[in-house]
Amino acid sequence: MDTARNVFRAEQVVRATPEQIFDVFEDAESWTVWALPIQNVEWTSPKPFGVGTTRTVSMVGGIVGYEEFVAWERGKRMAFTFVRCSKKDPEKFIEDYRVSDLGDGSCRVVWYMAMENRGGSSWVDALTRPVMSMANRWMLGRFKKYVENKVSK
Repeated sequence: MDTARNVFRAEQVVRATPEQIFDVFEDAESWTVWALPIQNVEWTSPKPFGVGTTRTVSMVGGIVGYEEFVAWERGKRMAFTFVRCSKKDPEKFIEDYRVSDLGDGSCRVVWYMAMENRGGSSWVDALTRPVMSMANRWMLGRFKKYVENKVSK
């Protein structure tokens, strides 16, 4: 996260408990609803999830990411990285979700994504950086709506 050229940050206050937010994180189907590039998630490790947990994520464009969780504190934080990808890009990739209980039935969710494309073309990064930043904020907004709708039922 500290060394990647491209680090994106999105933040939302979500009306849900930390446990409810992690229930959604752990639900494979939910990722296909709010994170639009994701078409399928398969957990390849049994519960309880933690550091070392693995999953396979299929995305648009035929990209398949093989992920390993490098941080997991249920209700507080989870982070994963690609250990392998079906396409040559990206060279480095990590997502880190941090949840802070605000004590009023809501939480602050901060999503960091850091990535570096193979070859490191700075002109490509300059073009995609604003789009990725906007897309991540938009997707975290979808996450907020999804969680709040699920919790209110």
